[in-house]
Amino acid sequence: MENILEIFGEAYAIRALIASAMVGITCGVLGSFIVLRNMSLIGDALSHAILPGVVVGFVLVGYSVLGFFIGSVIAALAAAVLMTWIQRNVRTHVDASIGIVFTFMFALGVIGISNVTRKQGVHLDLKDFLFGNILGISDQDLWLTAIVLVFTVASVIAFYRFLFLTTFDSVVAKTMGISVSTVHYFMMLLLSFAVVASLRTVGVILVVAMLITPASTAYLLTHKLKKMVLLSALIGLASTIIGLLVAIVFETTPGPAMTVVATLIYLLAVCFAPQKGLLSRYLKKRSNRLKILREDILKQALKLHEVQKLQLDSLAEKLDISSTKLQKQLPLLRQKGLMSKQQGIWGLTEEGIARALELVRAHRLWETYLVEHMGLREDQIHDDAELYEHYLTPELAAEMDEHLGFPENDPHGSPIPRNIRPEPDPKAE
Repeated sequence: MENILEIFGEAYAIRALIASAMVGITCGVLGSFIVLRNMSLIGDALSHAILPGVVVGFVLVGYSVLGFFIGSVIAALAAAVLMTWIQRNVRTHVDASIGIVFTFMFALGVIGISNVTRKQGVHLDLKDFLFGNILGISDQDLWLTAIVLVFTVASVIAFYRFLFLTTFDSVVAKTMGISVSTVHYFMMLLLSFAVVASLRTVGVILVVAMLITPASTAYLLTHKLKKMVLLSALIGLASTIIGLLVAIVFETTPGPAMTVVATLIYLLAVCFAPQKGLLSRYLKKRSNRLKILREDILKQALKLHEVQKLQLDSLAEKLDISSTKLQKQLPLLRQKGLMSKQQGIWGLTEEGIARALELVRAHRLWETYLVEHMGLREDQIHDDAELYEHYLTPELAAEMDEHLGFPENDPHGSPIPRNIRPEPDPKAE
């Protein structure tokens, strides 16, 4: 800790920290729209395509931050226009056209830097542009990054409505008079700015990770665009700052460390996100399986109850499960008031019988629907009905019953239960 505090007492470390924070926020805000618009590959392409602009800027004005910025933006916009032209005018797949353009321009940039550095007294290190050199951040770099951050955030706030509509429904946007192509190229411009601002921090190779990974993490955590943009900015900020600290502690390269931290945060979201995480989905599936099992227990218990053979062994055999698994579910059904236990004997309550009849009703209505409207035979409908009976609510069953013309029997001739929960008679009160 003392070592870290000592390092951050230096001006270069403070500049690196501020630059990292601004890059994280910029990439996070913009990355949300990049991910939702399926422009991740384009972001990767533009990050590589700016390299010729760096060379041209150096040749024209020397080692200048402003020269690098202008040259890189022009190169990125040229690449965007070229990719779009190929997609619209040449019979080439979208991903192929992106790959062709960005590899071509990246190769030109590498060749250009190689030729420039052969001259005596010229220092233009390729790896600084590929992987970043955050500890070499200058005051000019800070001002440039700050301007890009302010411009990006202001643009998103000012044009949020246009970005929202063109991201989720371009057809509606067109009918409202919004130029989708103009918004697309404006996004390309913002993306170019973000890539150039990240050039010294994480480099052209890893900037795509800062654009995509925080936004993808935020996408797992929320369904609302505004929250996604905010979360993505915060995750980008945390990734860059923590990555810089990790790089200092372990004496490694800052850019890759930031990328690794961002990816680890993403993996945590993959596992533990409230709605979309693997753990949440597993628990939901498990809960749904147990719900179906308990409903199957009620339905089979009703069949045995009707023939006065409701015994646990018979019930387990009907369900094709072990007695141990069955006995784990019975107390839960008892808590819900669906089954009762008297003198060691399990039975259905009135509420349990009503719920079981609702399942039987849903099953037989669905079988009727499959035969009358889907054209299936009687021997083809049972398995589907066994599955969908658990998702057919009483309200949907009532609508289906009316749609079918209130049939009395299912295709197998079994009666369809009615008046499962009759309305109470006011006169009886």
